[in-house]
This record gives sequence, C-alpha cells and structure tokens, in this order.
Amino acid sequence: MKKLLQGIFLSLITITVQAQIDQPKEISTIQKFGEYTVHYNVFHSTDIPAKVAEAYKLVRGKDRALVNISLTKTEKGTTSLGLPALVSGASKNLMQQQQSLKFLEIKEGDATYYLAPFVFNNEEVLHFDIQVSADANTKPMRFTFNRTLYTE
Repeated sequence: MKKLLQGIFLSLITITVQAQIDQPKEISTIQKFGEYTVHYNVFHSTDIPAKVAEAYKLVRGKDRALVNISLTKTEKGTTSLGLPALVSGASKNLMQQQQSLKFLEIKEGDATYYLAPFVFNNEEVLHFDIQVSADANTKPMRFTFNRTLYTE
C-alpha cells in the first residue's frame, strides 16, 4: 500500500511539473521609464488590411512582419495617447545578422505610433534593440526583446 501511495504521489508531482513547464510564458509588451511607457509588439504584415497597407506603402507577405512602437506619458494619473517620438532600432538573428529598422510615423487622430517593416525566415528567433526618445533633448530610452516568428 505504501508503494502504491508513493507511486501515485510521484505521478502527481510529475504531472504538476509537466503542467508548469507546458504553460505559455507571458510575453512582455511594455517597458516603463519613469513617467513614460513604451508599448511594443511584433505582428505579421498580413494582419493589416490590404487597403491600409497600400495607403502606407507597406508590403504584405507571409515572410514579412512589423514592429509597432508607441510612447505614452502618465501625469497626475492620466495617461496620454501615443506621443510623437524619435524611434530607431535594429534586429538580429541567432547568427548575428543584423538589419536596421526604419520606422514610419503613423498618426491617427491624437495618437502617434511607429511601424517598422522587416523580412524574416520561418521559426526565426530575432533579438530587437530599440531606442525611443520623447524629443531630441532627452536621453534615449533603450530596451531589448526577443521574438520567435513563424511564416503563416
């Protein structure tokens, strides 16, 4: 009986550990710098409707994605919409091949955000190095993140 209980206990521990390993990791999409917050994400270019892509001269394709960056500021408990900023960055793969990101400024009403198109290979792990400045007189806010991308 004791061996049966030990076997059940070990099975439960194994199942619990496996369940914890299989849990998806939370992907961070914000970086805080005092009163400023940089929001960022990466998405496939095919997620943009064709007419919108055409209007902004963005090329859509299964091997193309975009980095989206916006900067907000919180003052007295109120957070702004995306603010104009100076945004630059680069991505590199595991073989250290680097590509510069050219950000396009997108204004929608009172919000401003930045998109940088890039090309990738299926199952490619990319390391992004981003710099954002509220204006030319402020120190750049630098951060990095990684994403694994898959062709659709």
